[in-house]
Amino acid sequence: MEGNDLTEAARRLFAGRVEFLKSAPSLKFLPDPDVPEIAFAGRSNVGKSSLLNALTGRKAIARTSVTPGRTQELNFFEVGEPTRLRLVDMPGYGYAKAPLKVVEAWRRLIRDFLRGRVVLKRTLVLIDSRHGVKDVDREMLKMLDESAVGYRLVLTKADKIKASELDAVLAATQAEARLHPAAYPVVHVTSSEKGMGIAELRAAVLEDAAI
Repeated sequence: MEGNDLTEAARRLFAGRVEFLKSAPSLKFLPDPDVPEIAFAGRSNVGKSSLLNALTGRKAIARTSVTPGRTQELNFFEVGEPTRLRLVDMPGYGYAKAPLKVVEAWRRLIRDFLRGRVVLKRTLVLIDSRHGVKDVDREMLKMLDESAVGYRLVLTKADKIKASELDAVLAATQAEARLHPAAYPVVHVTSSEKGMGIAELRAAVLEDAAI
């Protein structure tokens, strides 16, 4: 599909049915692996819920919270009627105030999901433009590399910093992507608040789902 056609197809798909399906606190609660899935990962407070809302054109399909680390389960959202793909909101990582046992349980859930989910087509790893790639992000990238799950790096909150600073963060993030075998070479720059890069990311999700 050509670029413009893909963007329009993605717009139409996400303008239709998008519904929360279920939360899975462990693997036994996962939905049947019958449609492609795209997962979203990122540090707590990276703007994951806001990005999901922007992608789907909804105000509150994914809950936003002033308390980082609120998502402690795998949350599944169905897209299309009938369902053509699912979006998976993964637990936020790197939240210092979470108890160690909780953090370890999140890590185990994410790792097991990544390694065993045959319908997982791509993971989007969200990076806050204001901070760039941190060591805790690199841990996630390493986990994805080891699980052989292809992923895209997505800069969020791009409207919150100056253009010159954004250019530097983008260059550094692209350099980081080149260090990882499972990373897609193109880094996406987005702002949920301003709508920057949302249509392009939507098209990328459709392309990755191969539907």
